[in-house]
Amino acid sequence: MQSLRTSLNRTLLARPTTTHTVRLVAPAAARMSSSAGELKIESTNIKTAPGVELSSHQQTLIGSVLDLFAGRPSLPKLQLWTDDAEFTDPLTIAKGRKQYEAQWYGLQTAFSEIERLGHEVKNAGNPITMDLETRYVVKGIGSEKVIKSLVEVHTDAQGEKIIKVADKWDGQLPEGSIAQVRVISWNDVTCDERHADSWLRLSVA
Repeated sequence: MQSLRTSLNRTLLARPTTTHTVRLVAPAAARMSSSAGELKIESTNIKTAPGVELSSHQQTLIGSVLDLFAGRPSLPKLQLWTDDAEFTDPLTIAKGRKQYEAQWYGLQTAFSEIERLGHEVKNAGNPITMDLETRYVVKGIGSEKVIKSLVEVHTDAQGEKIIKVADKWDGQLPEGSIAQVRVISWNDVTCDERHADSWLRLSVA
């Protein structure tokens, strides 16, 4: 019996063993949505038109964009944008991380007051579209303007990151000189100087 047991033990020890490693990887969108709390998004009450439903990640994206328009940027929120994304409005074309980050951080120094008067998501596709109404007061001048916009939020093919935000005032984004003027000397003036100058001309117009 002892010899049989010894023989069996030797057989088991000599048998090759196979180790199976199981790696659990959450979907990319799920990983990003799980970190939404770390983004400290303030705009959590997303209003949608009847019949429009946003996924949890789309709500994160739109909430972060609303925060940006309210002058509440942060590096974590801007990590929801690709490095080569762009922002456009009738006064600005900001392409690439360096330019669009300067655009959003510039709002804090350009305007003494930024008040969101209303918003409503109209479409949950790609782009996500929403109506937005915002009141701005230029710092140091007191010039006030209410902007009604159609905002388009374009995402990548996976719907994970923002590749473009187009802010169309009164539903329109002019082409030509007025749209290009803000890009001519982007590196020569600060973002708040650009906005203050632009808003002065808008207020007089």
